[in-house]
Amino acid sequence: MEYFAHETAIVDQGCIIGKGTKIWHFSHIMSNCEMGEGCNIGQNVVVSPGVILGKNVKIQNNVSIYTGVECEDDVFLGPSMVFTNVINPRSAVNRKNEYAKTIVRKGASIGANATIVCGHDIGEYAFIGAGAVVTKTVLPYALVVGNPARQIGWMSEFGQRLEFDSDGLAICLESNERYCLENSEVKKIAQ
Repeated sequence: MEYFAHETAIVDQGCIIGKGTKIWHFSHIMSNCEMGEGCNIGQNVVVSPGVILGKNVKIQNNVSIYTGVECEDDVFLGPSMVFTNVINPRSAVNRKNEYAKTIVRKGASIGANATIVCGHDIGEYAFIGAGAVVTKTVLPYALVVGNPARQIGWMSEFGQRLEFDSDGLAICLESNERYCLENSEVKKIAQ
């Protein structure tokens, strides 16, 4: 086995799990899900059937990733954050054929106790603040907070807040990478 699963973890048949991935205490990886290399699945995590996780996805404790969710490479899911997969759930009504898709794009981070309402994608390198409730699609590099979540700024790929000058240029204070903002769209400038 090229991945590690704690003895209390359950990994169902039909999963594809990448080399170097670690699955910790009391987690359940359900059938037909895929995980890339180098993922870290914290304690008490459920990964539902058909979920796709890219490489180097970090999932903190007490997270359930439901059918319909896909996380690209380098995604961070904070402790006890929540995904939904049905817009109008009812216990007495079976809506498994109505699962809405949610894609969390490369490098995005979702803070502790945030809720992502299904059908709303999270853009590349977006940053969802702790406790935010996302009810619409989040732009790449956007920083969103609150309930409902609203955008209050932009973040670098290193997770530093970007301050754009009057020309629409910003420099990440950690990496010195340069970014431009034009028409509500952030792009990293090639060095």
